[in-house]
Formats: sequence, C-alpha cells, structure tokens
Amino acid sequence: MDRTRLSVNCSIIFTELPLLDRPRAAAAAGFSAVEFWWPFVDARPQTRELDDFVHAIDDAGVSLGGLNFFAGDMSAGERGILSSPTRARDFVDNVEVIQHLAEATGCRVFNALYGNRLADESPEAQDAVALERLAGLASFTDATGASVVLEPLSAMAAYPLLRASHAVSVIDALRASGATTKVELLADFYHLAVNGDDVSKVIRTFGSYIGHVQIADAPGRNEPGTGELPIGAWLEELTTGGYQGRVGLEYKPLSSSTESFAWLSTMA
Repeated sequence: MDRTRLSVNCSIIFTELPLLDRPRAAAAAGFSAVEFWWPFVDARPQTRELDDFVHAIDDAGVSLGGLNFFAGDMSAGERGILSSPTRARDFVDNVEVIQHLAEATGCRVFNALYGNRLADESPEAQDAVALERLAGLASFTDATGASVVLEPLSAMAAYPLLRASHAVSVIDALRASGATTKVELLADFYHLAVNGDDVSKVIRTFGSYIGHVQIADAPGRNEPGTGELPIGAWLEELTTGGYQGRVGLEYKPLSSSTESFAWLSTMA
C-alpha cells in the first residue's frame, strides 16, 4: 500500500519515544505525514511548546495530516469540549491555537471531539452549544480551506456520536442553519465497526461526507491483520467511491511500532 496516502498517528504509535521524536521516527519508517491527538496538556499551551511541536514536524520533513482540538482530560474520561456549556473559555482559547497551528504547519484536518453528555445539562442544550460553536468556525475554515471533522467513538457510554449517521445528523443540522463552516465525517473504521455500523454501507451512503479516515483492527485495536475486520476491502471501496484523502494509522502496535507496519507489504 502506498505510504504517501497514510499518516501515522503519533499519539498511539511510537509511544516508546518522547513525543517530539516521533515525527522523525515516522519519517524513518517511510511515511510522509503524521497526525496527533491534542499533544499538549492545556487548551492554550505556552508559545515555546507550540514552537517545539512545529519544529519537530518541520525537522522530520513530514506534514501534519491531522490534529485533534483540545479534548479535555482524556485520562479522566473526557472526550472533547465542543458541546460543553461549561468549557466556553477553553474552546475560544483552543480555537486561537488551532488557527495558529493551521498557519504554521499547513494542517487542514482538525478533529473536534463532540464531548460526553453531562448529567446537569440537557442533550438539547449541549447540541445547541455544539452547533453554535461549529457555526462560529466558519471564518477559520473559509480562510484556510481546513475541515473540522466529527468522529463517532466507541467504548464511551456518555459520548453521543456512536455511528456515522449521528455525526452526519450534526453536519446536516449545521448546513440547514445556513452556516458555511466546512464540517465533515471522520470515519474511523475501528470505532464504527465496534459500534455495529456496517462500514461498507457507511462508505456507500455517506462517502461524500467523509473528510478523514482512520483504521485499526478489531478486536484489540491493533494493526490490520491482527483481528477480523476486512480493512483492505473497505479501503478499496473507499478509493472506488472517490475518496482522495489520507488514511490515518490509529492503532496500538501489537509488538513494536516498526514491526506494526509489516501488514503494508501484504496489501496492494
């Protein structure tokens, strides 16, 4: 498989290395693009942290193919702040940083994790907050040509976007409001399959919504070939359907990071 169409998620691969050494490791393994979850602790990191991150990518000679917005404390179970009424300041601060990183790196895919349902807020109120914030990103996406992607996730009972149709419903509601923000679907084949989505049907039905793709096998969330998912067939269907973007490798290497790329030689 052509590695130029792939991006290595350096928040889950090459974790045996310090974070800023991982882009160079991806380049040494033959890849030209990397992606990350939010690689900082805070929504608005210090300038030095941002500069070091950008330099690590530039020095490695790779491009930044995707980046998550600040998602809160993921180790504590948070999965995004897009729909959280209580995180307005963090969201505003983070958007400013995202804009800076888009300009500094040329990254054009940004994953805004939706956020868990909160016990003291109604789902309708949270959805309204999410739509308002997505609409407010129009100037960012219009100016840069970047896409904001929405990702269904698995293994989080409080996270409301479980299937592709859930994310598409948000996108359709945004479009119906008249907002011009470029918002697309992040089709993570692992999460969709684990949640019971028919991935082939997702590709056929929602192919025009897909702005980014990520892969891992199931069970285990390891590299392709270690589980039961027909990832090769899905990637062929994706290409046949006209998808031209990158495919993010977002899996946990079964053994070493370098050895986890062996499956590429078996897939056309």
